[in-house]
Amino acid sequence: MIKGFALGFAALVMMGLAPAQAQSKSAFSFVALGDTPYFIPEDYAKFDRLIDAINREKPAFSVHIGDIKAANAPCSEEIYAKVLSQFARFEGPLLYTPGDNEWTDCYREKAGGHDPLERLARLRQLFFANPTQSLGKMPLSVESQSKAMPEKFGAYVENQRFEKNGVLFATVHIVGSNNNLEARDAKTAMEFFERDAANIAWIRATFEKASASGAKAVVLAWQADLWDTRQREPFVPRASGFLNTIRAVERGAKAFGKPVLVICGDEHVFRVGPFPVTSLKAVPNLTTLQGMGEHDVHGA
Repeated sequence: MIKGFALGFAALVMMGLAPAQAQSKSAFSFVALGDTPYFIPEDYAKFDRLIDAINREKPAFSVHIGDIKAANAPCSEEIYAKVLSQFARFEGPLLYTPGDNEWTDCYREKAGGHDPLERLARLRQLFFANPTQSLGKMPLSVESQSKAMPEKFGAYVENQRFEKNGVLFATVHIVGSNNNLEARDAKTAMEFFERDAANIAWIRATFEKASASGAKAVVLAWQADLWDTRQREPFVPRASGFLNTIRAVERGAKAFGKPVLVICGDEHVFRVGPFPVTSLKAVPNLTTLQGMGEHDVHGA
């Protein structure tokens, strides 16, 4: 089953932006999914059925927001290859941004006791072999941060961006487990700070490009629930690995002034609602779509 979520002029009309008469010409739909296949190997058949359902719907493209296995499932070559082969079954373009389960959590004994940074390098090699194209049988041409900002951020092949009917979409590599800001070793901390800088630069550049091009809306997609480390204080704690992301989205959305949608996962519960900023207050033009996952193998 696919729970439909269409974006384009139809959605922009509901947000009070575009004239109703423009809907039929520029409206389009896409599918957001993630946190699946989760339970290996049982969920492979369920995921295949979901892909079949998406192919029947023929969306303009699909976005997988990461977690291609459960945290304790092996971070093995076999699992990576299996999911990559399933991604290849999408008839239309498929964008993918990694989750924590497929690399940051790979140090766990049940996941194989791997070096997470080695697994991240392997994910990039396998899933982003051509960073200027999406996955799927009919790949979409995309702009990759590795090509747009090669001097500082040439490694970040996974951060991608493209425009569809006046809406600017960008994937950003932001993951659960506090965005890998964990005190396991110095390499882990350094990875976080380097990727965080790349992500903030990508978010900022995306809003700048949207404003310069006259885009009607911006859509950002990543894996993490940014508020899963919230403490009891009425604000996002400085210890959060998501603090800079929240601030960057808040600044960008306020300056852009038009509809902004953030697609995320990690909590496995379908939800559409506000995007709380660091004060946990909402910004009027910011909306969050949290996808389902784990036991709920659906798309949104």
